[in-house]
Amino acid sequence: MKVNEEARKKLLDTVNGLSDEELNWKASEDKWSIRQVLEHLYLMEGSVAKAIQSQLTKGEPHETADKPIERTVDRSTKVEAPDFATPSESFATAAELKDKLNASHTLLQQLEDTTPSEQLKERSYPHPVFGDMSLDQWIPFVGYHELRHIEQIQEVKESMNVTK
Repeated sequence: MKVNEEARKKLLDTVNGLSDEELNWKASEDKWSIRQVLEHLYLMEGSVAKAIQSQLTKGEPHETADKPIERTVDRSTKVEAPDFATPSESFATAAELKDKLNASHTLLQQLEDTTPSEQLKERSYPHPVFGDMSLDQWIPFVGYHELRHIEQIQEVKESMNVTK
């Protein structure tokens, strides 16, 4: 889960020091605030963890070829967030966001730490872009997905002239 740890550290470094007002600031109605990006990330990570849990208990073994998940960081192709990972418009504090990010991250980490790798390799779950993806690949996908959104956060910070 090395990519996930590196991505999470970079994510937190990117948002540390921002005020609650800066986290909730939006450049325009059609753009996400940093808070919304963070909400999207913990919603997605929690959903991935739940999908993995579900496939481990109910899914049938079905191996699938490795997908180029590292391409997730390429933002030249826009991908619409699924409904379950679309952030709300409600205000949130940095502390609340970090607690939720920590909870989703801990859940995914515990799954990786307690599940034999063979089980993760032999079961899969569909991804909207990559198609059927092994549970083993879903775990590092979360890290690449965060790296993708760190770039988005940097853009929001630049648009509000924050250089922290």
